[in-house]
Amino acid sequence: MKKTKIFGLFAVVCMGLPGAAFAVYPVYSGYNGGANANNYRAPNAGRTVYLPTANGNVVATNSVAAANPTRVTGALPRVGSSSINAGRRYYQSSDFDRLADSGLYIGLSVAYTVNVMGEFSADYSGEAGAYMVPGAFQAGAFTKDTVIPLQLSLGAAINSDLRLDFSYSRYGDISYPQSVQTADGSGGFVTAVANGGAVTSNVALINAYYNIDSYTGYLAGGSLRPYVGAGLGVALNTTSDYTVYDGTFYSEADPTDPTLQPGDPTGVSDINAYHNGGTNEQLAFMLEGGVSTDLGDGMKLDLFVRYMNMGKVKSSGSIVLTQQEWVSNGAYDETPYETVAHYTNWTESARLSTVDLGLRLRLQF
Repeated sequence: MKKTKIFGLFAVVCMGLPGAAFAVYPVYSGYNGGANANNYRAPNAGRTVYLPTANGNVVATNSVAAANPTRVTGALPRVGSSSINAGRRYYQSSDFDRLADSGLYIGLSVAYTVNVMGEFSADYSGEAGAYMVPGAFQAGAFTKDTVIPLQLSLGAAINSDLRLDFSYSRYGDISYPQSVQTADGSGGFVTAVANGGAVTSNVALINAYYNIDSYTGYLAGGSLRPYVGAGLGVALNTTSDYTVYDGTFYSEADPTDPTLQPGDPTGVSDINAYHNGGTNEQLAFMLEGGVSTDLGDGMKLDLFVRYMNMGKVKSSGSIVLTQQEWVSNGAYDETPYETVAHYTNWTESARLSTVDLGLRLRLQF
């Protein structure tokens, strides 16, 4: 009786050993035991696995590399974060897809020009008699009316960090100075009144923009992606006609000089110079920095600060001058007529650049 109990206990233990061996390993759907034991694949590469055979024996075999050898749990750092986990960088795919640039896009931007830089000066200031032609012999700064530059762009994302586009921008309502300092012929300057001379610039550029979140990380809790950009192209700058009036009296001779004959010129006054505007092509460039955010449905919004350099603004060089003549008659004698003169190739010019704050809406395809 005692031998029978001992034998039964031994049999139960022997039958339970295969099951105990199976319990220490994960059960995979492809493994059924017995003849299909070779279908088993180890969960970790480089680990020795002991596989039971059909007769209950155990043999050692090398495992096959697992499909997912590394599992990371818990919250992952956002795109662009410098956080390192398990020796590699991880990304949250939802953030990456939401803010990454992809495919073709069209964009429309509107900006407000906070600063117009540039000063008009007369290129003919060294010419003989130039002091008689009212102009900006001493630099006169532009006056900024409300400048709202518009821009239309067409481009494509090369990858998630780099995009290129072609843009057309228009700047208007940048005015010639309302008053200028014109030479008095004696080394000094007098104030002259200017009217007209609005400047318009049409700028075509090829631009490149690069997302720098890999250096800075996302901003505002992951909703803003910073970028920088630069562009190079051509500006077509147009200056409308304008007039400069100088009411100063300029003496050319002492009317009491006994060598003067009656009717000899002794001075001029009320000089009115009509300056013809002009159009010229110039090399232009821009620098831009900003942040992008996602609006959903393929819409992106850029908030940017831009420096735009449009090159030189220049008049045509044609000046029609009218002035009141004074002659000698023992005193300064005003003539009943005005004289007219025409100057050519006498131009005024200025370098023009702006600083803009703006918004750009981009639709990605």
